[in-house]
Amino acid sequence: MKNIDHSELNKLPELKKRVEAVKNSRLESKAELTRKKADNPTVFVQISQPETNYLAIPEVSSENRKYIPTGFIDQKVIASNKIQMVPNAWHLGILTSFMHNIWMRYTCGRLESRFSYSNTIVYNNYPWPENPTAKQTTAIETAAKKVLDTRAEFPNSSLADLYDPLTMPPALVKAHNELDKAVDQAYRPQPFTSEANRMVFLFELYEKYTADLFTKEKPKKSK
Repeated sequence: MKNIDHSELNKLPELKKRVEAVKNSRLESKAELTRKKADNPTVFVQISQPETNYLAIPEVSSENRKYIPTGFIDQKVIASNKIQMVPNAWHLGILTSFMHNIWMRYTCGRLESRFSYSNTIVYNNYPWPENPTAKQTTAIETAAKKVLDTRAEFPNSSLADLYDPLTMPPALVKAHNELDKAVDQAYRPQPFTSEANRMVFLFELYEKYTADLFTKEKPKKSK
């Protein structure tokens, strides 16, 4: 991250005003480290920005959507605190699938009635497919690319428009249906008949993955 050229600040009154506000805000902080950073108000205190393109998951999303609008963002775009970032993500297909969104609905927090996505509760605890084959992984990646390609066919529509249940284009609905089938196949060959059926399966898989996490090894008896 390059520092701002201070010689340019006098030419940009509004920018100078913002930099001064940052400095004053840091000076007023209760944290000693933050106060020390007031000497360099044009430099971020903490840089968590990934060095690669990243997958952006909105932290808050409408409860009316079937899928959370998730997509790849260029590394040059600074991520705000309103999204969850996944650097080097290959699993866009899983995260945008109905399977993952069902898990999210039952495990996430809420902001009023809207979904509040959590990296610790939702993402970290999500039970991924146990042993997907190379063919299944390729099928998911191909279907996920189709979703992205279909979105690109509507350059004048925002993700909010594309994922509104009332305005979601049929082509995008079809692309997501194909992705959902590919993801479901990575979990099991039998189809899922309902949301409840999916959740029972996912929680059973979660229990399987976590069965040995809290078991204590019995101390060996001394002879």
